[in-house]
Amino acid sequence: MMIDGRRGGLEAIRKRTPRYDVRMSDSIFSKIIRGEIPAQRVYEDDAVIAIMDINPLAEGHCLVIPKEPAETMADLSDAAAAAVGRVLPRIVRAVQKVTGVGACHVLQNNGPEAGQEVMHVHFHVIPKPQGGGLSAAWNPMTVEPERIADTGRKIARLV
Repeated sequence: MMIDGRRGGLEAIRKRTPRYDVRMSDSIFSKIIRGEIPAQRVYEDDAVIAIMDINPLAEGHCLVIPKEPAETMADLSDAAAAAVGRVLPRIVRAVQKVTGVGACHVLQNNGPEAGQEVMHVHFHVIPKPQGGGLSAAWNPMTVEPERIADTGRKIARLV
């Protein structure tokens, strides 16, 4: 398996990622990945697992989870993030085909303040049937264009 242009799977990620520590995460997702807790698996490779959500917001609600036990996106290695990025579109296409919906939410709550309840990075793929699924209000704030530009420049310097 190729990750980040290099051969290897989870073991290769572990060797390239100093923060990787199997003891770090004892979340329910880590237990599922290790096979200690059953789950309805819909996809698995060396770096990613996708499972059915046991508390779905809509039929077909799946979770896409990197096997690397990072709590937030800021903790996740680039290689593990890329592996998740390659799997997400495949899961979305399969969920849409099976459920017959034309749209899905792809959601990642990053940190407890953002609504993350399981402290292991994961993405929700939530089908959006008519009248169901995730309900979210988008409440944009008013920001001066120069402030947006200034913030953008600061972020760009750190990427």
